[in-house]
Amino acid sequence: MTNFFARPFGHEPLITKEDMARNKQANKKRADNMGGTLKRIWQFMRGERKRLYFIISLVVVTSLLSIVGPFLVGRIVDFYFIPREFDGLFRILMILLASYVLLSVTTFIQAFLMVGLSQRTIYNLRYHLFEHMQELPVTFYDKRQHGELMSRMTNDIETLSQTMNSSFIQFTTSIVTLLGTFSVMLYLSPLLTFLTALIIPILIVSVRFITKRTGPLFKMRQRRTGEMNGYIEEIVSGQEIVKVFSQEERAVQNFEVRAKNLREVTFWANLYSGFIPKIMNMLNNISFTIVAGAGGILALTTNGVVTVGTIVVFAEYARQFTRPLADLSNQLNQVLSAIAGAERVFQILDTPAESNDGKITDKTIEGHIEFKDVTFSYSKEQHHPTIKNLSFEVNSGESVALIGATGAGKTTVMQLLARFYETDKGQILVDGENIKDYSRSNIRSQTAFVLQDPYLFEATIRENIRYGRMDATDDEVVEAAKVANAHDFIMSLEQGYDTVLDLDEGFISQGQKQLISIARALITDPAILLLDEATSSIDTITELKIQESLERLMKGRTSIIIAHRLNTIKAVDRIFVLEQGEMLEAGTEEELLKLEGKYHDMVNQ
Repeated sequence: MTNFFARPFGHEPLITKEDMARNKQANKKRADNMGGTLKRIWQFMRGERKRLYFIISLVVVTSLLSIVGPFLVGRIVDFYFIPREFDGLFRILMILLASYVLLSVTTFIQAFLMVGLSQRTIYNLRYHLFEHMQELPVTFYDKRQHGELMSRMTNDIETLSQTMNSSFIQFTTSIVTLLGTFSVMLYLSPLLTFLTALIIPILIVSVRFITKRTGPLFKMRQRRTGEMNGYIEEIVSGQEIVKVFSQEERAVQNFEVRAKNLREVTFWANLYSGFIPKIMNMLNNISFTIVAGAGGILALTTNGVVTVGTIVVFAEYARQFTRPLADLSNQLNQVLSAIAGAERVFQILDTPAESNDGKITDKTIEGHIEFKDVTFSYSKEQHHPTIKNLSFEVNSGESVALIGATGAGKTTVMQLLARFYETDKGQILVDGENIKDYSRSNIRSQTAFVLQDPYLFEATIRENIRYGRMDATDDEVVEAAKVANAHDFIMSLEQGYDTVLDLDEGFISQGQKQLISIARALITDPAILLLDEATSSIDTITELKIQESLERLMKGRTSIIIAHRLNTIKAVDRIFVLEQGEMLEAGTEEELLKLEGKYHDMVNQ
């Protein structure tokens, strides 16, 4: 027997029997999660609840007005058209017209208010999400694709926004209309009401069958959308590498796999959710046929028990009775999709923020650094620590270079000093205090970084330099640029310091970007300076230009430099040679050359 869940575009099942079994076992947990997610969304609406209650009151009025219209039409047929009575007809027609006009006005007002309410709520949620993302540790971003995180920030929140805009009003309207219509139908004819209600069991069974499958599919769709967005962001960011290695075809093939995965899960999600209006339409027609047939027979065989006007009212109410049920079913699908997106957003909000609770919050750092038997691994699965029993000392104002092969642990040393990560064993002391006792903001505010790959924002050069210290004056910005030897090339640009860096155009070189980032570090006047192969992206001529600037920059500051070029290494006081996370050699260049060890071999090579 063909598996109904088999992919229409391949042979692998989209949802296996095992998946369905797991989904069944997780039903209760999912219901709890759904309730918890809705409760958390409700918390974000705290400031909007009075408006929400007013909107609900408008929804009730609108729903009742939608019931009044057909009822008045039935009265007009029974008391005016059939007996050909025109006295009072104009008045009731005006009442009917007024009810429809008022219905339109209240519908517009409630929609207008709901859009504003939902957008303010979504703004609140989006703001808190972005704010929380700034407080998350670097480890959080290391383990996730940036495009996938952007998908949560945009697609998932937008899905929730659309659902709040439309589904809440529709959901409330459907419930009020359903109850009101049923009450009036029961008042007019209990027998016809009973016959109309025969479709409800069919509806319940159908909707239950569909929603059990659409819930997991919507979650899978959100996840696969994030995966595809993450891959797109990755390929667009690395487009130069893709072209250099002629991997365009492979990139397209990998994208095709992700796009097909998304297409297939979207196919099934939309197919199942699309069944609901079709079923509703079928039940609507069945209900109309029952009302018309049974009502006609009762009107002909009974004496006024069921009138023609009642049949007219019931024909309309039969549609109004099934329409809210259909709307509830459709909105349930949208709500499930929105909840799936909201859960992904709340997963980020539930991630613990980076702690900043060190007891030392405003100490001026001199820059004395000591590593004491430090061991660190990036993950528990890592077989060998990145750093193992590492010990060294850097005096205040001293400059040292870290050298060694790739993977020796050089960059890890800097990341530990910045408290991006915490040590597994051992201690890092800054001015004699455990670095864990410093608040992260205190350490980082007095430490400047110049990374191997300079990152600049799409803003003016002046703003990019001032990013190191936002209260810096224009003169201080210029002075920092001069020390970094960036002033001359900046002034050669048409707009000078007001030139907006459009990172897509690439009108400045990688080396010039690095000079700007060095100026950004200079303006902070740091106690500790960390240079992670800061000259690796700079050509030889530019490197010679900034050697003197770097020496001035390092003077009086504790400086730790990762560098492969000997020109940079010669400017430091001592050199530490690392190998597989351990200290292999340490000393001045002269001492290491006399030692004729690893450093001596590296120089000769």
